[in-house]
Order: sequence, then C-alpha cells, then structure tokens
Amino acid sequence: MDSHGQAERQVVWTVVGTDVGPLLLAATPDGLVNVVFHATDAVRDRALGRLASRLGGDPVEAPRSPLLAEPIRQVEAYFAGVRRDFDLPLDWSLISGFNRQVLRELASGVPYGAVVGYGDLAARVGRPGAAQAVGLAMGANPLPVVVPCHRVVESDGGIGGFGGGLEAKRRLLALEGVLPQPLF
Repeated sequence: MDSHGQAERQVVWTVVGTDVGPLLLAATPDGLVNVVFHATDAVRDRALGRLASRLGGDPVEAPRSPLLAEPIRQVEAYFAGVRRDFDLPLDWSLISGFNRQVLRELASGVPYGAVVGYGDLAARVGRPGAAQAVGLAMGANPLPVVVPCHRVVESDGGIGGFGGGLEAKRRLLALEGVLPQPLF
C-alpha cells in the first residue's frame, strides 16, 4: 500500500513502431491502460511519469510481458490492415464519469470504417447538446487507436481535432477507408 492507502498496480510498457509513429502501450493485470502517440524519449518519459503518479509504482519496460503480448499483436495487425476490431481487456482506471461513458459507447458502437459526429455521440449517451464535452472526452482518451477517437468528426464534414495530431488522424481514417490515402 502507498501512503494514500491505495495498492500499487503493476504497470508494464513497451513502444511499438507504427505507420503513425512510435506508440507507447502500457498494461496492468486488468488490461491495456494507456496508448500514447509520438512516444519518443521525452513524450514517453512524461507519459510514464503520469502513469506512476496515477497508478503508483514505477512502470516497468517489459516488451515480452504476457500483459503486452496480445495488445502488441493486435496493434501490429491493425496497422498491417488485417485486423479491424480490437478484442482486448481494457483497464479504464485512468478515466471516469462522462468521459468513460462516452469512450465506452465509442468503443462498442462505432465500427471500423465508420465515423460519428461529436453531437451524435453526445446524443447516444443521453446528453444531446454536449458535443463540446464529447470533444474534451476524446482529448482525454487514454486508449487512442484501440478506443477509436479518430472516428469522431465534425458534423459539417470537418476532421475535428486529435490528440495524436491531424496527420495521424488522417492516416488512421485512410487506413480504415474513410479518407483517401495521403499522397505522401
């Protein structure tokens, strides 16, 4: 137990190279807990510091951990174009309340190759008019790619924002056949 009375949770992590750059994958015994874009040294170290402060203990680099084997396999298959859906246990402990509700609806209700508007997603969770709050929930998503916040777009056809950067969002939507492949 730590000084706040919470049990420390084992967190293992690795970095996987993808078409949108290096992704940090972190898992606990409960499931995949965090996916972080642009996981070069500085970004990776900040993400690991946040995980340590939120979950306790020091995250351990363990690319061969059984906790990461299936997430690595499924992420690689997704980027290779041979996997459309993720079937992984997810640890939702980094997000709660409305944000968790919206992300769970997104994960279960917006399939590969489809998009949804921010306002439509708000209505699906019983909060019509909460499009901006949905946008904030997407920005707080601790599990991008796996919980596909890249599939949420503006109702006027705009691509919307994206924590991983608009180029990554375009590439993910192109991979899923929603947008044409980038020219370069």
